[in-house]
Amino acid sequence: MSDYDYDLFTIGAGSGGVRASRVAAAHGAKVAVAEEYRVGGTCVIRGCVPKKLLVYGSHFAEELQDAAHYGWTVAGMSFDWATLRDTVLRDVDRLNAAYTQTLENNGVERFLERATITGPHSVRLASGREITAKVILVAVGAWPVLPEFPGVEHCITSNEVFHLPELPRRVLIQGAGYIAMEFAGIFNALGSQVTVVNRSDQILRGYDESLRDRLLQITMARGIEYKFNCPITEVVRQDDGSFLVTAGRKDPVAVDTVLIATGRKPNTAGLGLENAGIVPGEKGEIPVDEHSRTTCPSIYAVGDVTDRVQLTPVAIREGQAFADTVFGNMPRTVDYTCIPSAVFSQPPLAGVGLTEGQARNRHGNVKVFTSDFRPMKNVFAGRMERGLYKLVVDANTDRVLGVHLIGPEAPEILQAAAIAVKAGLTKVDFDATVALHPSMAEELVLMK
Repeated sequence: MSDYDYDLFTIGAGSGGVRASRVAAAHGAKVAVAEEYRVGGTCVIRGCVPKKLLVYGSHFAEELQDAAHYGWTVAGMSFDWATLRDTVLRDVDRLNAAYTQTLENNGVERFLERATITGPHSVRLASGREITAKVILVAVGAWPVLPEFPGVEHCITSNEVFHLPELPRRVLIQGAGYIAMEFAGIFNALGSQVTVVNRSDQILRGYDESLRDRLLQITMARGIEYKFNCPITEVVRQDDGSFLVTAGRKDPVAVDTVLIATGRKPNTAGLGLENAGIVPGEKGEIPVDEHSRTTCPSIYAVGDVTDRVQLTPVAIREGQAFADTVFGNMPRTVDYTCIPSAVFSQPPLAGVGLTEGQARNRHGNVKVFTSDFRPMKNVFAGRMERGLYKLVVDANTDRVLGVHLIGPEAPEILQAAAIAVKAGLTKVDFDATVALHPSMAEELVLMK
């Protein structure tokens, strides 16, 4: 008989926690998981999945406008926010049930309440029950950061934006990262007047500069207004329910919704880490080694709570590696190089590997190949927006160090290109590949 109630107790049933729990159970461990809200985590419940569905919904505004060029007559067009919102939320319900079923099918016991750490091998549920476990896994993810200024209580974050009672006529978004740019595109396409304010003078730090510049130009042409070096200093609620927002030294702006998208921080507050001798980092993150083990040998952590790479597929890989290592006798680590990422802005952009700036800093001698083109669909519809594809190549070895794309379906195209970059293929390998015509993706193998 074990000295503990469970072999593994997981705190948090998001992507990383669910993967780790079910794989550990498949390896024969007795597993339980605690989740204080809903099974599925940020991505499924209040993040990338419902947001991508909103992106799809907003695309119809452009598609319906372009339909006439393809012979379609669409009369009486109108949009109902409540229909889209409720359809998205129903799909969230479906996914919550699917993730729950996955745990159930694998024999993982579930506690739908908050759990906190009380020691190296113990947790306490919100109901007061004490539980012991040989190993504890923390997979509680991250939470939106709210800056401090008068009236911040009137603002919403990406957690609440999916539940808006109606489509706001005027939206102000603070931040210029991927969350901010994606929601700016959604609201702009749906007809809202969108203003983006940011404390710095650039958007999407970390992405290739050429793509960032192109996205800025296109979104400004689409009607999104930007105010740089202008963090919000005050939000005042008006008698009619609207808000007067002061940002930087600019004149106040009247809006209906203020969305804060200034980043996310590890969700470790009140978790009880101190009871196991674990000291969080400056951002609240849990320090771990290459096997996701904390400074307490019986406690591990995966996903956004470690602040290594805040991406769902990374959390899943970390959860898999943890379970295989600790319960499957198959030690694994996660390779964090060449991780592809995308921004589902409008148009979307995606990248993998080194940006041009990063490549020049690390390798010095690099070659850059670009294709600046007008997608066929845009030509036929009379839209002037241009796509931009970019290959960053090591001039000494001919190895492709990075691929960066902006244009329709860029994320879908990049996934295959990411395999090539990860495999260390060269520009000659790209050139030797026959083009798939007519497609936008063919530009990847036609650059000279």
